[in-house]
Amino acid sequence: MTMPPPPPAGSLRARVLAGETVIGTMIAAGSPTVAEVVARAGFDWLIVDLEHGMGTEAELLGQLHAIAGRTSAIVRPQSGERLRIGRALDLGAEGVMVPRLDTVEAVEEAVSYLRFPPDGVRGVALGTRGAGLGAVPHTGVAALNAPILGVFQVESPEAVANARAIAAIDGVDVLFVGPSDLSHSMGIPGRFEDRPFLDALRTVVAATDATGKAAGILLRTAADVAVYRALGFRFIGIGSDLNFLIDGARGTVAAARAAI
Repeated sequence: MTMPPPPPAGSLRARVLAGETVIGTMIAAGSPTVAEVVARAGFDWLIVDLEHGMGTEAELLGQLHAIAGRTSAIVRPQSGERLRIGRALDLGAEGVMVPRLDTVEAVEEAVSYLRFPPDGVRGVALGTRGAGLGAVPHTGVAALNAPILGVFQVESPEAVANARAIAAIDGVDVLFVGPSDLSHSMGIPGRFEDRPFLDALRTVVAATDATGKAAGILLRTAADVAVYRALGFRFIGIGSDLNFLIDGARGTVAAARAAI
């Protein structure tokens, strides 16, 4: 199978804001080798997961190197503190997914960490990978702000209630639903077909449609994509590297045992 060519570096945010539907997956194994294998598969983006994944910031640079030039690398830091976000961007992430922020004020603060002054309060260090390893002069630093993708998770009823106001913030490009967290927070764990859960999804989609942003969601398998695309989601995550490994291993064993 011939793989599609990788997208141009720094183009993901422009594609998202232009209304394109993009697909990706989570990188949770903490392995540069696994990250490279998945990056070669043809996804539009990968999110290196430092919140729930096996890797830490110590393994992040190797994974970003493995992904570079093959697809867009986003990082989900452990939390939304300035140094966590700034570290991911300094190491070369094209965007950040920030978990568990429920209020406009909290999101506005985190958004300010995504960009260099005067657009934000990201610390300026020209020698970092994210700033071009010294190739960008002071006069060019502001231009590095535009391609940074801001993905903010919706994981609680409070975040759903604030979705329209959060989506309206400049620098919030994607509202990304975490189905497990949201359903548990709503008291209906894993009941993704319940009316209250679907109403919450529709609220998020309506908020992003009204503000020219994108609604995102993490799905278990590609079989679910058509349903959620029809609901209006355009930034669609499918499983993770660990899911692919688990499913592949179990499928192989099942097929082998069935042949015995």
